Amino acid sequence: MPLDIDPIWTSSRTARQIYALGEVEKDISRLLSLAATSMSLLTLPQTDEPDDDLPEGGERSEQFVEKANEYFQTLDDIHIAIRSSLAHIRQSRIAPSAINAPPPGVVPPSLGVGIPTADGDPATGGRGLQEARIELQSWRDILTSLEQLKAAREREKAQKQQQSQTQSEVQSQLVQSPMQE
Repeated sequence: MPLDIDPIWTSSRTARQIYALGEVEKDISRLLSLAATSMSLLTLPQTDEPDDDLPEGGERSEQFVEKANEYFQTLDDIHIAIRSSLAHIRQSRIAPSAINAPPPGVVPPSLGVGIPTADGDPATGGRGLQEARIELQSWRDILTSLEQLKAAREREKAQKQQQSQTQSEVQSQLVQSPMQE
């Protein structure tokens, strides 16, 4: 484990396993990036974009071998980390019901984990957590827009009152000026 991690991740074996799974997630994204780079190196050099910064000729095949080796090493690291996590689950004797998949026929809500319903059946409704967050942010944005609109209208009203007051003062001065002569 790197030295710059939060001490909470080193507090117990379970915390270390959770941290390791987070690292596996990063490794999976790295694995996909390596696969994309390897595929780019296998294409014909004529199809490269100018900003791809891919090598030419023999250097291209050497870099492919390097990326392929890195890909398989990362894949092996992922495999070991997942097997280690499974061994931890077995050793901790975590109840299988805690990690079982939902019953067949359950369609998960889009964009995240659903909000629990009154009857406890996730298939009967509720938005996903991400959907609820988006809706909340949308309502906040609407409120902010309405407040800005209200403030703009109040400023316009104040400006009109000030203009009409200024005009009435100018008119009263014009009316008083000929009388004073």
